[in-house]
Amino acid sequence: MFTSRIIRLATLGCAALLWQGAVAAGELLTLTFKEAQAKHARLVDVRSSNFYQGWPMEGESQGGHVKGAVNLSGDWKIDDDQWPRILAEKDLAKDKPVALYGDKRQVAEVALMLEKQHGFTQLYELSDWQSAPRERLARWQQLVYPQWLEALRKGEKVVAAPKGEWKLFEVGWGAPKAFLIGHIPGAGYIDTNRLESEPLWNKVSDQDLEKLLLENGIRHDTTVILYGRNTMAAARAAHFMLYAGVKDVRLLDGGFDAWTNQYVRMLPTETGLPTRYEPAKGFGVTLPQHPEYLTDVPGAKKILAERDGALVSVRSWPEFTGETSGYSYIEPKGDIKGAKWGHAGVDANDMSDYHNPDGTMKDAALLLTMWQQWGITPDKQTAFYCGTGWRASEAFFYAWLMDWQRISVFDGGWYEWSMDAKNPVVSGERKPQ
Repeated sequence: MFTSRIIRLATLGCAALLWQGAVAAGELLTLTFKEAQAKHARLVDVRSSNFYQGWPMEGESQGGHVKGAVNLSGDWKIDDDQWPRILAEKDLAKDKPVALYGDKRQVAEVALMLEKQHGFTQLYELSDWQSAPRERLARWQQLVYPQWLEALRKGEKVVAAPKGEWKLFEVGWGAPKAFLIGHIPGAGYIDTNRLESEPLWNKVSDQDLEKLLLENGIRHDTTVILYGRNTMAAARAAHFMLYAGVKDVRLLDGGFDAWTNQYVRMLPTETGLPTRYEPAKGFGVTLPQHPEYLTDVPGAKKILAERDGALVSVRSWPEFTGETSGYSYIEPKGDIKGAKWGHAGVDANDMSDYHNPDGTMKDAALLLTMWQQWGITPDKQTAFYCGTGWRASEAFFYAWLMDWQRISVFDGGWYEWSMDAKNPVVSGERKPQ
């Protein structure tokens, strides 16, 4: 029995070989969903985030996670300094009951980490998770994952398949240098310089946006799948396409890093030039179909004046408090007076507050909690902004995935707002109103 235990745990990594406790998946005590509720156990989904968000596993009729569960995948690489924050935001405490569910290997791995490295003493396995009540992201189909995309690319039958023609694009800033060295096979390339223009890096004219879409064979009824080396760039394109009226816009969760992740084996890349799709003769509907998805300076001021308005700064805390502007080309520091802080990351190029350790989207419930602390709720007229629009577009896309109805991106953001000395600004530490 001891030998079989060592063999079974050998797949969990070197740390497992040093441990001889009793949290191997087959040795955890089990709880039913009702028993877990009675114990007030924290439910933990150890599967990859795509299944947690809503994609069904093979053989399932419905995907998503057990109601109330948080996601802590056994495939995530979590540094020691990340653990305290992750445990705190997921409300996991070592002296409180935790019920894990999912793949047996991942259950064993996560249980091992929680007991051996973090002192958890009440660990269980949820026995009936596959029949327990589920919940999922409202637009889970729009947040695709690598294995699904590869199956689609190979012509296999997939869940939530595009209804018609589909096209794949990598989105990045400038010439496709990294793209030429390696990209997802069959991908086209969209340069963000064709989506936004100097001096403010706001959206190009509707005419130029439509021209770009038609050049790439994109109509309103084309399914467009986007990814980036930086998810913010892909989200920027996704926002503008939704604004234009493309009905089915999808984002590869985690971007190109997810495609090349060590846990996603045998997914191919290719070198060379981008795929050139046949141009479309017409968009099919009048562009834009969703002008409400874009807000300008007067619109931002109107939202600030509304009792149910929320102008949301998706900037780092040092930017929000005025320690730095965040950009070499933006001189003024501070933020918009009356704005709410929507979190972001450590600097202007980071959105880690929104991401799991592998770069995928965090649990929607965690994002909602993060926003609610600053009075950012689904019922409000909400406009996200950052320095010039990239981070705000990613926050917008996640809110759109949650089916928030009154959302937009304040395109000019801090850059445009700060250029007019008459616009009210504020600096320094502050708390939610």
